[in-house]
Amino acid sequence: MLTNYIKAAMRKAKYEILADDGSYYAEIPRFRGVYANATSLEKCREELEEVLEEWIFFRISSRLSLPRVKGITLKIKKVA
Repeated sequence: MLTNYIKAAMRKAKYEILADDGSYYAEIPRFRGVYANATSLEKCREELEEVLEEWIFFRISSRLSLPRVKGITLKIKKVA
């Protein structure tokens, strides 16, 4: 489920080439604070996925909700 969620979120990513230095910038709409910047598109994508994973784990550990993506909802369950 987590892998499918990450893949679905990454498919929503928006990429652009920055005019000032030619580097790549990416972000995922609705995932505030999830962005990356790198010298190549592949490095930017890898960095974005790493930031996304850390963001998800932070939100889970803080008991914060996660956005629904392509019909996938990750819910935090209480454990005894």
